[in-house]
Amino acid sequence: MHAGTFGPRVLSILLTAVFCVLLSAAGTTAVQAAPLLQEGKKTLYQRVISHPEAKLYETASESSTVVNGRLRAFTPLYVYERGAGWLNVGVGTSRPDGWIKEDKTTPWNQSMTLLFTNRGQRDPVIFFRSADDLRGVCEAQDLDGELAKLQQSVQARKADPRVVAAEPANSAVNSKSFYLMPILEMQEPYEGTKFLKVASIDPGGDKKAKEEAGSPKTGVAIVMDTTKSMGPYIDQCKALLKTIFDRLEKDKLSSNVGFAVVAFRNSPEAAPNVGYRTKIISDFTTAANRAELEKRLTELDECKASTHSYAEDSLAGIYTAVESLSWQDYNSRIILLVTDAGPLPTSDRYRSVNMEPQELNDFARQKGIWIVAVHVQTPAGKADHASAQQAYQILTRVDGRSQYQTIKTDNAKTGSLYFNRVAESLAQNMSAMVKYTLDGRLMTKPKDEPSGQAESPEAMAERLGYAMQLDYLGRVKKTAAPEVVSSWITDMDLARLARNQHVPNVEVAVMLTKAQLSDLRDQVGIIIDQAERTKKTDSTDFFQGILSASARTTRDPSAPTTGQNLAQLGVLGEFLDGLPYRSEVMLLTEEDWYRKSVGEQTAFINRLKSKLSRYEEYDRDRDLWEGFGMYSANDWVCRIPLDMLP
Repeated sequence: MHAGTFGPRVLSILLTAVFCVLLSAAGTTAVQAAPLLQEGKKTLYQRVISHPEAKLYETASESSTVVNGRLRAFTPLYVYERGAGWLNVGVGTSRPDGWIKEDKTTPWNQSMTLLFTNRGQRDPVIFFRSADDLRGVCEAQDLDGELAKLQQSVQARKADPRVVAAEPANSAVNSKSFYLMPILEMQEPYEGTKFLKVASIDPGGDKKAKEEAGSPKTGVAIVMDTTKSMGPYIDQCKALLKTIFDRLEKDKLSSNVGFAVVAFRNSPEAAPNVGYRTKIISDFTTAANRAELEKRLTELDECKASTHSYAEDSLAGIYTAVESLSWQDYNSRIILLVTDAGPLPTSDRYRSVNMEPQELNDFARQKGIWIVAVHVQTPAGKADHASAQQAYQILTRVDGRSQYQTIKTDNAKTGSLYFNRVAESLAQNMSAMVKYTLDGRLMTKPKDEPSGQAESPEAMAERLGYAMQLDYLGRVKKTAAPEVVSSWITDMDLARLARNQHVPNVEVAVMLTKAQLSDLRDQVGIIIDQAERTKKTDSTDFFQGILSASARTTRDPSAPTTGQNLAQLGVLGEFLDGLPYRSEVMLLTEEDWYRKSVGEQTAFINRLKSKLSRYEEYDRDRDLWEGFGMYSANDWVCRIPLDMLP
């Protein structure tokens, strides 16, 4: 039949029908191209986690073609369509990849996951089959005895019907592996600890778990305050390094422990005679090349000029050490900060690092660096002591415990001897850690110190050495977390809790995509801009300005905002809803903002700026992101600790 046989009306009808079919097909494709939304949400998609041995099929039938028979266990998947016992899923948000049996998945709509804490203070985590099994252990008459028997049993691999799995005893879970430990349920049956139901643990692929080459190496970076009054400590540092190098050579560890030195002062813009803000005196140098470091130490001297404030730019010294030293050659990493002053406050216009101590601490931790602070408290700095101590305790805190040592003295000679004691303890334990590891021996677990007592330098060094050895062994052995489909754990170490000590087993993180982090960064930036604008102009349209500038919300900017907080107004991402923490930003109402004093508003803005700086560092650090085979970089995920959210 020729086209000419169709009349104009018939041809028009046919073309219209074809066009409608094409539109329908396009519409179907568009619907399938987006995952299903969670109930009541506008931006959050339904997600599940695959179980071990799960497969993806071409259609919702086991008789259809297998499109992925080696699906990585515990992969997060987006749900595009639901059938009778089947799910159409994809690893990314752009298209589905195949069908999976629903009973081979676990729902995971709230993207909370857990990270193991360091092992310096706690026992290996035991995974219980049920909450009742865990409760039965907690209610045992002899809790300490019951826990000790359980630990011995699981490490000897003796079967116990209550136990599903346990964290390895002789090495930490590989910190370079991207594992998942999603939270599915939370109970709080006793004061001081929570019961957590976890769906699975994914030890990740081999991409970030390459075996460490060669013998263990420890890098210690001394970040030294070189302003006025620090002369005795500088001299002690020089003498100490020479003594340590002598001992390392004697112990045949000349190449296993390296030292770097970073000096800091304050702003040369505020006081030109200061000379520098930060200065790398020497990158990491071992005893095998000690002459180079000893020569460079001649540049480490006390500043003769006064700086513009009593507080110094110590955070700039820490940032320089984290970002600019050659840490890649060292398995275990420590920064030793030595200063007699607190960090410049956020209100000081000459401060050079936007991150506050909490965010800077997280920045160092993500790179495997522990920070130890030695704070010299002299009578001259009495007014600075409390704020400095608070800042340095936050800067050095890991899993609830600070690596903070204070020297209270008006005698520089006495103070420098205490600094020598701290540094010597660290150096000896780092050397011992290397020797034990080379000999194939595990260091002795440190004894618990009595609650309420300040930790001695020796006890702190022992704890760090033990934790670092376990972490190193975990990376070398590629120690994987046990694969658990469903189990119960406690968030606190029960043995320590029985002694009234709060030592966390895990910390909570939220898994954000690149797109979500970018959106969060943009929204926080908008809040900062509008807060600064209203503070400067004394205007009363703080929330209206945020709503007008925000691309996220479709709310009418002219609608009333009275009594509503930023979360209710939809300014921040829905992924923050329902998280187990109270957020000053999310709960902020317009009335709260105007009740704040100018100083409180400034502090609020500076805290947000610190978060913003941290988000930028997260985005830049490729090692923190996991793709799970996703097609778009926007779907890559990163585990953000809960306390880093706004």
